[in-house]
Amino acid sequence: MGTRNLLWSFTKKYFTFGLVGLTISDRYASIVPVHGASMSPTFNPGTKSSGALSTDDRVLVEKFCLQNYKFSRGDVVVFRSPTNHKEKHIKRIIGLPGDWVGTNINDVVKIPDGCCWVEGDNVVSSKDSRTFGPIPLGLINGRAVAVVWPPQRTGKVETIVPHGRFSSP
Repeated sequence: MGTRNLLWSFTKKYFTFGLVGLTISDRYASIVPVHGASMSPTFNPGTKSSGALSTDDRVLVEKFCLQNYKFSRGDVVVFRSPTNHKEKHIKRIIGLPGDWVGTNINDVVKIPDGCCWVEGDNVVSSKDSRTFGPIPLGLINGRAVAVVWPPQRTGKVETIVPHGRFSSP
């Protein structure tokens, strides 16, 4: 009988802890791994170099910005791919609704209401708005605010606004 009570107590505690953790992760903040080289040098994901394996950066993503879609040019955001909702991408916001953004092929695009223009810091290896066009704000999962892993790279994610790429209304 004592083992059964101990098991039930253990189960209740971990189930409660799991629900609280899930709620925090879903509504307030989460930690997301960054894969690939599209945001280099802002994020240095794992690569095989000189025989050593390095780990992908892990970033803290805050979700308070999702209330009323409070974003700024230069914010780094995590969003679901508009072409495959199972994929997540992390890119920098270049333009907001109503902005005119210059693309790399001398075109100028006006960002429609409810959308933003995102690009990777490493434009050579980035699948971003130049590939799928403006991103609906509803696909954004949150804003990256800090690198939390690996320990030697911990720190705030800088907001960098590229000059001469957009004009606002």
